[in-house]
Amino acid sequence: MDISIVDLNEDEIEDIDSRLEKYDTKNIGYEINGSINLGIKIDGKLVAGINASITAYKILYVSTVFVDEEYRGNGLGKKLMEALEKKAIKAGANMIRLDTFDWQGNGFYVKLGYELIGKYRNEIDNFSEYFFLKRV
Repeated sequence: MDISIVDLNEDEIEDIDSRLEKYDTKNIGYEINGSINLGIKIDGKLVAGINASITAYKILYVSTVFVDEEYRGNGLGKKLMEALEKKAIKAGANMIRLDTFDWQGNGFYVKLGYELIGKYRNEIDNFSEYFFLKRV
């Protein structure tokens, strides 16, 4: 058996992704799809936004939450998260998960009822990352 580690091209990446999706669908039993993308505009200017996708087992994974610095502390992030949670329930999600770095919003998510389920500290680059979950 000749084994080699190789860099994948775009077609090979798509092939591997497709095979994993077929395997997952067989084990999960339903198709995974759906996303929620919301923003807040003030006077026509986009000042905040959120991006999330439904993953396996009806978990909504939040990949981006952002509020422009000059608008922070005014409840916009909370409004976005509340709207996200309502849409998540309508979309059939039963949990929301996200991660954040220590300079971002870990205290913010605790205030919104998210449970800290894990964290790690990287001493080399001097940062921590936190993982949160909320059942909806």
